[in-house]
This record gives sequence, structure tokens and C-alpha cells, in this order.
Amino acid sequence: MRKLFKDYEVRQYVVQVIFSVTFAFSCTMFELIIFEILGVLNSSSRYFHWKLNLCVILLILVFMVPFYIGYFVVSNIRLLHRQKLLFACVVWLTFMYFFWKLGDPFPILSPKHGILSIEQLISRVGVIGVTLMALLSGFGAVNCPYTYMSYFLRNVTDADILALERRLLQTMDMIVSKKKRIAVAHRTMFQRGEVHNRPTGFWGMIKSVTTSVPGSENLSLIQQEVDALEELSRQLFLETADLHATKERIEYSKTFQGKYFNFLGYFFSIYCVWKIFMATINIVFDRVGKTDPVTRGIEITVNYLGIQFDVKFWSQHISFILVGIIIVTSIRGLLITLTKFFYAISSSKSSNVIVLLLAQIMGMYFVSSVLLIRMSMPPEYRTIITEVLGELQFNFYHRWFDVIFLVSALSSILFLYLAHKQAPEKHMAL
Repeated sequence: MRKLFKDYEVRQYVVQVIFSVTFAFSCTMFELIIFEILGVLNSSSRYFHWKLNLCVILLILVFMVPFYIGYFVVSNIRLLHRQKLLFACVVWLTFMYFFWKLGDPFPILSPKHGILSIEQLISRVGVIGVTLMALLSGFGAVNCPYTYMSYFLRNVTDADILALERRLLQTMDMIVSKKKRIAVAHRTMFQRGEVHNRPTGFWGMIKSVTTSVPGSENLSLIQQEVDALEELSRQLFLETADLHATKERIEYSKTFQGKYFNFLGYFFSIYCVWKIFMATINIVFDRVGKTDPVTRGIEITVNYLGIQFDVKFWSQHISFILVGIIIVTSIRGLLITLTKFFYAISSSKSSNVIVLLLAQIMGMYFVSSVLLIRMSMPPEYRTIITEVLGELQFNFYHRWFDVIFLVSALSSILFLYLAHKQAPEKHMAL
């Protein structure tokens, strides 16, 4: 509450509890993954906690959160306020219908399991979560090098900033001048008694706008000019702030830390190209990796160098480090994204609904993370996870991730290219 929603009041206690419980059980799943690699607790105990954890988080994501979202949405509508419980149930049943129909176009159904089995629920949650993960991953893989690399920075000088600030000050002076003219005209009209004698009603308002007293200011025309100048001042202010931010990034890129992040940008650029290439290969040849990348990489290195090496021992430790990095960056990245999204669209009436939506997205994101992280673990550590998740089409989720990732990455490249190309043109126009 202090970190994520510090500037907004989320008064409903049930909303706070649902978000906290969803976040806690999502992190517990990642903790259990670490326990699988390190061998903490007995296997029967880990299996029990996996089962309990998945049951609770599926209960929250499929039943509790959608119902309360509908409840708070209905509560904000005055016409439905008296029967809000009934309409909340209608909203939840509508969600369940579309949630269940989601499984029809995808090869995720299993006739062996009941309607409310873990397999049936998690298969649908996985589709939504994997789609969200792939979209964020595709954009992040492209945006990260674009943000870090100094190559994409515009050349901004102090003269450019001063010129734009001068234009902004001139525009503000013109706005103040025209508003003074409006105020003087209103005062003159008030002294003449024109304000009290002004005709009322719709036609009177039209007449007062379309006609003007001889010798007086055309207030409607001046107000239109003020509105246009205020819009221009907003654009100039945003452009000035953007130039200041770019100038700071240029100065930062000259520091040691800036050069380090610039190097990371080149590294992520190579990673992005490689990821897009591999996703394309996986889609074209309809393939999914059988071995986790850590074990496969160690085996290739050992065979190439021809040295004696305990692959099983080191794959465990390196997998632990790799999975830990994936978990930490996933949690941190998602929370930062959700916080920015919340600040952008939240209001006093919608804050409860927004927080519940974030809890829903977060839970589905982390559940699907477990589906995909499973492939990054050596086979001996996947056993309990595979048993708990049931007979899911794991290969489908990896192929689906590759498809959405490729679409998201290519779309992000096109979007950032157009934005980078239009930025200098916009600056020159202003």
C-alpha cells in the first residue's frame, strides 16, 4: 500500500486483502520453484504446498476477483446501485462464459478432467497470462536497448532548449495579454450594465455569442485564440520537458554508469535479434526445446572444449541463479509497469476496480510464468511441477509465446522507429 498506491486511497479492506493475498501466493509459487531446485522440504510436502497454492490462486483469479470487479463497477452506476449484488453476479457469470469459451479455439482441453479441475482452469489462465507475458517481453526486448543505447539519443544543445523556452514564454505572455483583454471587456460590460441586461435562455446565449456591441471586444474570437494558444503552450511545455530529459540522458551517457548501460544496450540488442530469430525458427519448424538452456549450453561447451565437468552439479547451481534472476526481474518489471499504469488511469472512483484488475493481471502473469520457467529447469526438477499442473499441452504454450512475442517485438520496432523518426520533425515544426 505504501509503495504501489501511496498517492491514491484504496479504502476497501477486501481489495487490499485480495491484492496482498494474490501477490503473496504468486511469490510463494516462485519460492516453491527455488525449493524444487535446492531440494528444500520433503517431496510430499512440496507437492502438498504446490497443490494448495494453485487451488487458492485459481480460486482468487477465477471466482473472487472477477466477482468483486463486477461488484465495484456496478456500485459506481447509480441506476444499478440498489440491485448491485444481483448485477455483480450477472457480470461474473458473463466473465465465466467468455473465460470458458476461451478454451475452444486453443488445443488446451482435456476430456479426462472435470469442469472445475485444476487442469481446466489453469489451461485457460495460462493462455491469458502467456499472451500478456509475450506482449510485455516483446516490447521490453525492443524498448530496453532503445532506452539504454546512446545511439538513439537526439543531439540536443542548450541553444535548442533556450529557443524553445523563449517561445514558451512568448506564448504565455500572449495568453496573459489576451486574458487581460477579456477581463477588461467583462469589467466594461459590467459597468455599462450589459451583464445584468443580457438576455437569458438558449436563443439569448446564441445572440450574445454571435453579436457584439459596437466599440467592444469580440470576446468569443479572443477566447478561441486563447484556447489555441493554451494548446500550443501545452505542446511547447511537453517538448521542453522532453528536451531537458534528453539532455540529461546525454550527460548521463558520458558517465561510467551511462557507458555501462550503453554496453548493456548493445548486449540486449543482440539478444533481441537472437530471440526474434529463434522465435521465427520455432514457429516455422514447429519445434520446442527438449532440454533446458542451461544444461544444453554446458553440454555444448564441455563437448567443444573436451574437458571433464560435472554437468549435473553445475547445471543445478546455474539453473538456480538463472531462475532466481528471471523471478526477480519478472516481479520487479511487472510491478513497475502496473504502478505506472495505475497512476495513469486511476481516480477516486475507479481505484478499487483498477487495483483488482492489477491483481488479476499479476496473478495470471505469475501462473503462466511457472508454465514457461518449467522449461528452464533441468528435467529432474520439473517432476512435481508437471504432476501438479497436470496433463497440459506445455509445447502449445511455448509456441504461443513465440508467436505473440514475435508480433509484439516487430510491432514495437515499427512503433519506436516511427516515433524516433517523427521526433526531430516535431521539434522542427514547433
